[in-house]
Amino acid sequence: MSAAATNPLTASPESVAHSPDGAAASLRVAFAGTPAFAAQALEAIGRAGFPVVLVLTQPDRPAGRGLQPQPSAVKQLAQSRGWTVVQPRGLRLDGRWAEDAAVAQAALQSARPDVLVVAAYGLLLPRWVLTLPRLGCLNIHASLLPRWRGAAPIQRAIEAGDESTGITLMLMDEGLDTGDIVAAQALPIGAQETAGQLHDRLAALGAQLVVRALRAAAQGQPWPRRPQPADGVIYAHKIDKAEALLDWTQPAVVLARRVRAFNPVPGAATRLQGAPLKVWTAHAVAHPDAGAAPGTVVGADDGGIRVQTGEGVLVLTEVQRAGGRRLPAAVFLRGSPLPVGTRLGVGA
Repeated sequence: MSAAATNPLTASPESVAHSPDGAAASLRVAFAGTPAFAAQALEAIGRAGFPVVLVLTQPDRPAGRGLQPQPSAVKQLAQSRGWTVVQPRGLRLDGRWAEDAAVAQAALQSARPDVLVVAAYGLLLPRWVLTLPRLGCLNIHASLLPRWRGAAPIQRAIEAGDESTGITLMLMDEGLDTGDIVAAQALPIGAQETAGQLHDRLAALGAQLVVRALRAAAQGQPWPRRPQPADGVIYAHKIDKAEALLDWTQPAVVLARRVRAFNPVPGAATRLQGAPLKVWTAHAVAHPDAGAAPGTVVGADDGGIRVQTGEGVLVLTEVQRAGGRRLPAAVFLRGSPLPVGTRLGVGA
C-alpha cells in the first residue's frame, strides 16, 4: 500500500487493522514494558508483523499468597512468542545496578532496533537508551499530555472527575513524560467507569495507535512532532495504599470517584467493627442532613448501605470483608445486618 493510499496515523482503526503488513518486516522494534497494559501493545505489534528484536521488562516480583516470584505480563507474552527478554534492575551505567545496565546496553546494541516502544515500563530511561534507536523511543502514555504526567494517569483522571482522557504517543526525552507528541486520541470516561474498565479501553486504544505509528515509519513517513504546551501540566502521582482509606468527612461525590479510581487496585476501604471492609462500587445521592456524623449508616437494604458523609450520602453497593468474597450489598446484609447508627471508619 502506498503512502498516498492510506496514512496510518490518521486512518480509522478498522482500516489499519486490515491493511497489508508487508512493510512492517523492514522495521526492527524493541519493546520495554511490564504490566498487562503494555502486553496488549506488544501483542498488537507482533501480530502486525513487526520483528520484535528485544523485550525489556521488570524483574520477576513476589506475588500471590505464597509470594513466589512471578513474571510480568510482558515477559509471559514474550516467552510464549520466542522473543529475547532482558530484565535489568536498573539502566544507569553509573548507578547501583550498573552491571545489569551494561548487559541491557549490550543486548540493545546487538539487537539494532530502529525504534524502542515503551509502555508502563517502570524504569527511567537514561540518555544512552534514548539515543540508541534510529527513530528514538516512542512512549504510549494513558492520558492526553501534558495533563496527568507520571505514574497513575488513569486513576487520577477518574479521581479528579475528568469527563475524558485518552492516549498520547510521545517521543521520549530525559524529562518525566515531557517529550514531543506524535499522536493523541481522546476517549470519554463513563459516569460509573472504574479504573480497571478504563484501563482496558485505553490499552486497546494504545495498541491501535502505536501500530499506526509504526506502520507509518515502516512506509517511510516521518512522524509529526509537536512540543507539549506549557499550560495544563498536572502530575499523576503514584497511588499510595493509605489513600484507599475513605475519609467520611469528604463529600459523597468525591468518595464515589475514589471508589471507582481505586477499583481494582488498591481497592477503596473503610473499617467495620474494627476490621477492614473493601468498598468496590458505590454512588453518591443527595440526602437531607439528618444530623448524623460522617461515617454513620443511615439506611441499609437491598438498594445498598447508605452512609452519611461530609456532604450527601454514599450508597455502597458492593463490599467485601477481609478474607471473604466480593458481595452485592443486599447479599452482604443478609449475613451481616447493619442497623441504622452503625459507624464506619477509623476506630469504628
